[in-house]
Amino acid sequence: MSVLGREAILQAIEAGAIGVTPFVPERLGPASLDLTLAPTFRVFRKVHEVIEVREHTDYRTLTEKIVVPPGQHILIMPGETVLGITQERLRLGPGLCGWLEGRSRFARLGLMVHISAPFMGPGIDSQQVLEMSNFGPAPLAVHPGTAICQFVFQKLQGIESYAGRFAGQTEDSF
Repeated sequence: MSVLGREAILQAIEAGAIGVTPFVPERLGPASLDLTLAPTFRVFRKVHEVIEVREHTDYRTLTEKIVVPPGQHILIMPGETVLGITQERLRLGPGLCGWLEGRSRFARLGLMVHISAPFMGPGIDSQQVLEMSNFGPAPLAVHPGTAICQFVFQKLQGIESYAGRFAGQTEDSF
C-alpha cells in the first residue's frame, strides 16, 4: 500500500476513481487534499446521565443540529467536543482508501479536528464528519469555510468496499 502524491491524485480524479465535490485544485498539496468546514454542526446537549457506549447508541439523540450563519463562527470551549462536517463530498473507488487528519496549524492552538476513527474505507461516498475538540486553554472561534483538515489517499490491495452504518452520510443526514 502506498500514499498517493499530487499527480497520482489528479490522475485518479480524472479517471473517476476519486470524486471530490466541489473540487478546488488549489487545496491539493503534495500528498493530501485540504477539506473545508461546512456551516452545519452538532452540539452536545447538557446531559446529566450516563451515556452508554454501545452499538445502538445514536449521537443524534444526544446532540442538537445548528447552522452557523455566513460570516459567523462556532465557539468551542476548552474541554468541549462538537461535531462538524466537511463541505466536500468524497468518493473513493475500489482499491482506494485513506486517512482524515487534522492540520498542524490548528493542532498548535489546541484544536483536535478529528479525534478518533480517521480511517476511511474504499467505496465511501459521503461528506466527512469531524469530531472536533478543544484541548487548549482558551475558547476557539471556528469558522465555516476554513480548510480545517486534510485527506491522505492510499492504494489498497484488493477491491473491497465499505457499506457500513454511515455510508453516504451528508450534511442533511448528519
